[in-house]
Amino acid sequence: HHLPYYSISFYTKMKSPPTTTAMIGLLTSGITTLLISLTTTTTAFTLLPTPVIVHHHHHPTTSIVLQAGGFEWEDPTEKFDQEVDNPFKKNTELGAEENEDAMKIDPARLLGPRLQGSNVYFIGMMGSGKSAVGDIFAKRIGSYNFLDTDSIIEKVSSMTIPEIFAAEGEDAFRSVEAQVLDSVHAYVRCVISTGGGIVCRMPNWSKLQTGIVVWLDVAPEVIMGRIEGSDRPLLQTDDPLETLRELLGERRKQYSQADIRVEIGGEMGEDEVVDMVVKEMHNFIDENPPAWKTAKAKAQSEGLDWVQ
Repeated sequence: HHLPYYSISFYTKMKSPPTTTAMIGLLTSGITTLLISLTTTTTAFTLLPTPVIVHHHHHPTTSIVLQAGGFEWEDPTEKFDQEVDNPFKKNTELGAEENEDAMKIDPARLLGPRLQGSNVYFIGMMGSGKSAVGDIFAKRIGSYNFLDTDSIIEKVSSMTIPEIFAAEGEDAFRSVEAQVLDSVHAYVRCVISTGGGIVCRMPNWSKLQTGIVVWLDVAPEVIMGRIEGSDRPLLQTDDPLETLRELLGERRKQYSQADIRVEIGGEMGEDEVVDMVVKEMHNFIDENPPAWKTAKAKAQSEGLDWVQ
């Protein structure tokens, strides 16, 4: 699920760092090349399909039609409800022996069909574990790829995040970050970890909200214990802990708009956090079913036939 390593370098012939405009232009081309190459490595990573209206016996129904090798085809995983339920709720109704059998399948694996291709975005402060948790989460789902916006920026630009901050400043980095998000959000079946400040620009929210947003909420003191002594650009101050607190205060309102909030204690390991994310994701899907599923339940409650 890691991005493959590419030796794409647009700056080797440049004697000085590129301007913000040049960097964004080069990144746009590089990101597209990088993401297209990924689509050839797995069928799970595809461009966002375009819904079209298909008429059957004069009754219009929405169907997902994808372009594949010049031919149109309907994705069977999107066409039918696979009737996968929340395994955590199901278990509360089972006896001990049935419970044990039911949980032999990783609950994360059952998220694949329930998410129906929706991307999952991890947000939160630097050092909150977005990359590590996101990677494990994607692997456990099995049918999703993991992407890290910071890693994409570094791979395509051949510069580290601190180098970009030093050469161009935070505003330039945020512009590049927004361009990366604009590119990756056009794909489906991805788990995407984002930079801590991606929520600072409101236009980014329109991209994030096309998927399910998970906030990893970690106290500044815990974060400081993890990243103390690192070269994080925004923490090169006399009091890094106070800086962290101020940044969290500025961003808390945006973070709190996430669909799912997971509070992480200092003693929690990555796998334990992923377990919490999996459970909360199943619960969120239950509480926010697709419109067609709500209509189906309503029709059945009224004794009407539901035609798939």
